[in-house]
Amino acid sequence: MSSILIKSATIVNENQQFIADVLVKDGLIAKIAPQIDVKADKEINAEGLHLFPGAIDDQVHFREPGLTHKASIYTESRAAVAGGITSFMEMPNTVPNTLTQELLEQKYEIASRNSLANYSFFMGASNDNLDEVLKTDIQNVCGIKVFMGSSTGNMLVDNRDTLEKLFANSPMLIATHCEDEATIQSNLAHFKQLLGDNIPVKLHPKIRSEEACYLSSSMAVELAKKHNTRLHILHISTEKETHLFDNTTPLKDKRITAEACIHHLWFTDADYETKGNLIKWNPAVKTAADRDGILKAVLDDRIDVIATDHAPHTIEEKAQPYLQAPSGGPLVQHAMPAMLELYHQGKITLEQIAEKMAHNVATCFQIEKRGFIREGYWADLVLVDLNKPNTVTKDNILYKCGWSPFEGTTFKSSIMHTIVSGNLAWSNGSITSDKLGKRLNFNRL
Repeated sequence: MSSILIKSATIVNENQQFIADVLVKDGLIAKIAPQIDVKADKEINAEGLHLFPGAIDDQVHFREPGLTHKASIYTESRAAVAGGITSFMEMPNTVPNTLTQELLEQKYEIASRNSLANYSFFMGASNDNLDEVLKTDIQNVCGIKVFMGSSTGNMLVDNRDTLEKLFANSPMLIATHCEDEATIQSNLAHFKQLLGDNIPVKLHPKIRSEEACYLSSSMAVELAKKHNTRLHILHISTEKETHLFDNTTPLKDKRITAEACIHHLWFTDADYETKGNLIKWNPAVKTAADRDGILKAVLDDRIDVIATDHAPHTIEEKAQPYLQAPSGGPLVQHAMPAMLELYHQGKITLEQIAEKMAHNVATCFQIEKRGFIREGYWADLVLVDLNKPNTVTKDNILYKCGWSPFEGTTFKSSIMHTIVSGNLAWSNGSITSDKLGKRLNFNRL
């Protein structure tokens, strides 16, 4: 493997900033020092640039197999790397749903041939596959995904006995999508009675309401406390839910953790007016008070990580009326620039971005040798120019779906170089390598 010498970078790592050189050799960070004078295959002058650990996205939907008209592991991993995300964990609601060990391994095989980023895949749970779930290898699979709310196919786990057994017996982290299905269906029936099929998208947060989210997430917390389960609740969308979580326990000792997503930290219900179905997600984007409350919980460590829930659909699918338009949108290429924009607005520090998008994800999932800029760790690194504006246009979007809810937005920062497992994969606006990422491993007993 080639060597890379990064010169004079401002390193953002483990709650500090300092200027240093970094030598990458054989895929690993070989040395960090004020000055390194060796001959490398490639030298990057990083003066004036900030070096972050590569972001680790613990929640993406890359749509393969079965829905590759929307996205593929090949296309979306490239978009992720262009956005400074060097590792991803992908969800099981593909077609077919990832409900057997054989189907799970098929996804790993696809990624081993096609993913520019490092990868892991969640095993899916249903009402009737507990035996398969319990076969999951805790050393090389990121976790078990449970949809405690609407989902694709046979993946809604709404049977209380099944949930009890899952939470009591899971050998590893359970990640949950928490929305109460009965509440959602009741709200939907109410608005259908009032408006028929002409429901506007602005009512999405009323249908997939705060109550629906809180009922489900509070039940997940209750079950986890009862069974001492390692629980990770995804995409918190309400201020009310943030109070379910603890900031008095060190992250490495927490049994219950939580995630915030880019769209819930950026958009509000006022944006439905201009963005429409492009910001239709599950759980829904809600009020400005919810957005601000989620950010507050990120900053005070009740919420532990920031992710994307990247979930692309074609623009034609999104252009359908509200009831037909699918939920989800593409985000991996623009997540880190969006968080850096919040830094420019004085809402978060660079150190906190590194913590919530890299360090804490590695700690939460016990990822082996990733998420930090440390000698001996895999070289997953991102060089950022905080003072090089970048406007999101159709011409520079790498998502297969070809659109972004951020189209027309000018971010103050640009992702200049992305190194994945020691390979320079993105540089100065272009994909620069066809070398593939690696399967994530986990330090679990």
